[in-house]
Amino acid sequence: MAHPDVWFSRRAMLLGAAALSACSAKDGGSKAAVAPTTLEAAIAGSWRPPADRARDRWRHPLESLQFWGLKPGQTVVEFWPGAGWYTDIVDPFLAATGGKLYAADLESADADGRTMVEAYRRKLADQPKLYGKVEITAFGPSSGPVAPAASADLVLFLRNLHNWMAAGLAEKAFRDAFAALKPGGALGVEEHRADPGAVPDVTAANGYVPQDYVVQLAKEAGFTLAAASEINANPKDTKDHPFGVWTLPPVRRSSPRGKPADPSFDRAKYDAIGESDRMTLRFVKAGATHA
Repeated sequence: MAHPDVWFSRRAMLLGAAALSACSAKDGGSKAAVAPTTLEAAIAGSWRPPADRARDRWRHPLESLQFWGLKPGQTVVEFWPGAGWYTDIVDPFLAATGGKLYAADLESADADGRTMVEAYRRKLADQPKLYGKVEITAFGPSSGPVAPAASADLVLFLRNLHNWMAAGLAEKAFRDAFAALKPGGALGVEEHRADPGAVPDVTAANGYVPQDYVVQLAKEAGFTLAAASEINANPKDTKDHPFGVWTLPPVRRSSPRGKPADPSFDRAKYDAIGESDRMTLRFVKAGATHA
């Protein structure tokens, strides 16, 4: 059984995906998006919701994707894309440059999980010229390969590792990523970062993960750490929040999970911090380099 917070952002992702699907249906695909052949064009894309664009200052998509090595025409695997915050950048860019995206989506039998996956599928289907042919696979306790063996240039773990730790899936995630990558391929990781020297909590109860623990998990799966960046660092994050990382934007929790929001909770301190302090890592699978 997963930790109670493993699906902490499911409601937010469901609402985001539903809103995107509704928007696409309303537009009827009438807005002709210019094929984004550069990352800059993809990030500036009119199809991205305003709320997603507003988070660029915290998530630094251009700098992060360049650091991870995303290039035109690559084959990329994104684990658990949620409502598609990064998909809306990566996939149109790949579709415009002859690449391919595998979306290793949530493997879940419950209603919320199915709803989220279906909303994501509808969003892609509503604008086929923009998104191209995304291959939707699955990642979960009993899932098979996320992509054909040794087919991917880049795999992305984007703020999900704490969820997989809580569900006992972290080791499997690294193994599945390693299997999908070509020799010389890269694994990009973005994750909420615990303080240096923090004792790893295998359930990631507060959402923060020690960076050295992530490096250890990757090494055990066969990866080598190629580089670490402070692109997504936030020195204002004290990491001692009453409801874990979810106290901060964008979740902004004001009460324990499952309880109604507390109208008297003072969010000002946490909103002033902004989004979490995050590690940004690039691992490689040993082997010959490739374009």
